Amino acid sequence: MNNKLERNSISPRALEIADRVEAFVREKIIPFEGDPRCGSHGPSDQLADEMKALARSAGVMTPHILDDGGHLTQRETAAVLIRSGLSPLGPLACHTCAPDEGNMYLLGKVASPELKQRFLPRMVDGSIRSAFFMTEPAEEGGAGSDPSMMLTTCRMDGNHWVINGRKTFITGADGAGMGIIMAKSDDGACMFLVDLPDPAIRIERVMDTIDSSMPGGHAVITIDNLRVPADQMLGASGEGFKYAQVRLAPARLSHCMRWLGACIRANEIATDYANRRMAFGKPLVDHEGVGFMLAENLIDLKQAELMTYWCADVLDSGAQGGTESSMTKVAVSEALMRVADRCVQCMGGQGVSADTIVEQVFREIRAFRIYDGPTEVHKWSLAKKIKRDWKSEQPA
Repeated sequence: MNNKLERNSISPRALEIADRVEAFVREKIIPFEGDPRCGSHGPSDQLADEMKALARSAGVMTPHILDDGGHLTQRETAAVLIRSGLSPLGPLACHTCAPDEGNMYLLGKVASPELKQRFLPRMVDGSIRSAFFMTEPAEEGGAGSDPSMMLTTCRMDGNHWVINGRKTFITGADGAGMGIIMAKSDDGACMFLVDLPDPAIRIERVMDTIDSSMPGGHAVITIDNLRVPADQMLGASGEGFKYAQVRLAPARLSHCMRWLGACIRANEIATDYANRRMAFGKPLVDHEGVGFMLAENLIDLKQAELMTYWCADVLDSGAQGGTESSMTKVAVSEALMRVADRCVQCMGGQGVSADTIVEQVFREIRAFRIYDGPTEVHKWSLAKKIKRDWKSEQPA
C-alpha cells in the first residue's frame, strides 16, 4: 500500500509498525490462504499457532499494543489493522482479530490490576484465544441487537456468582482459553471473566455460517450453574452495559479497519484479473462496464478509509463515539459490500471460485453487515438521535 494521506497523517512509529505488518502478511501469511486447515468453521488452532509463531519471530504479534503495555491511538491502530486485514488470515496471525482485540481493549480499560495480571499477558502474547458471551437464541426471545432483552441470569451465593443461561453466535468459544460472560442480576447487566474450558459451559454445536475466518467458528452455548468468584466480576453489579459501551465503539471501528484491508486486497486481485483477462479483443478493464466498476471501487474504498480515520479521531478525542461509530459502521460495511460484490462480478466465474480470496471476502463482508449491529439498527438509533436533537432545539 502506498497511501499518501495515511503517510501524511500517521505517526512515524505507527507507520513503521504498519509497514512491517503489511510485509509480514503479504510475504508470510498470504501463502497460507490455500492451506487445507482453513476450514468452514475457521482456521484450525494448529494453523493459528503456526502463523502466530511466525508473527512473534517477525515482531508483529499484537502490534497495536506496545512493549510497555500502552496502546496505539485509534488513528494509529487503524493504520496497523488495515494492513493486517490484507489477508483474511492476517488478523489471526497478528492477533488483531475479533473478539480478542476488543476483549483486550476492554480489560485494559476496565479490569482491576489483579484481573489484568491474571488474564491480559496470556491474551497479549497470543497464547490463548478469548470469547465474548452476549448474544442469545432468538427463538427464546434472548438478547441480540437489543442487549436489554438478556435472559442469562446471575445471582450471589456466598462469595460466588452463579450464572445460568444459553448463548449463541459466540465467536471462538470452541478452543478459547478465557471468556467474558454477560448476565443480568437484580441490579442489571454484569460482566464476568472466566477461564475456559469449564464443565459448566457446554458447547451444544458450532454453527454453519456464511463466514469462515474466525477460529472456533460461532457456537451455541449452555451455561449451567457456572460458579464464578465474586472478584472475577468486571466492575460492579449492574454496570455491564456501561462497560459494553467502552468496548463497543472501538470494536465496531476495528471491524471496519480489518475488512477495509481485505477489500483493498480483493480489489487488487480483481484489478489484476481485469488487466490480464482478454475478452472481445481487448482487456476487460478497457470495457467500460468493468472499468467503471473498478473506478467505483476506488471511490468506495477511499470514502471508507476517510470515515474510518474520522471516527478514530473522534475516539482519540476522548468522546465515547457511539453516534460516530454507528455512522462509520453503516457507511463502511455498505461501501465494502459494494466493493466485494463488484470484485466478484469483474472476475466472473473466477470470482465465485475459491481460487482467490475474493469469494471469501464477499462472504465475510456480507456477515460484517450484520455483526456488531445490522445496518438497520444503527440507522434506527441515528434516527432517534435526530428526533431528540430536533426536540431539544425547539423553543419552549
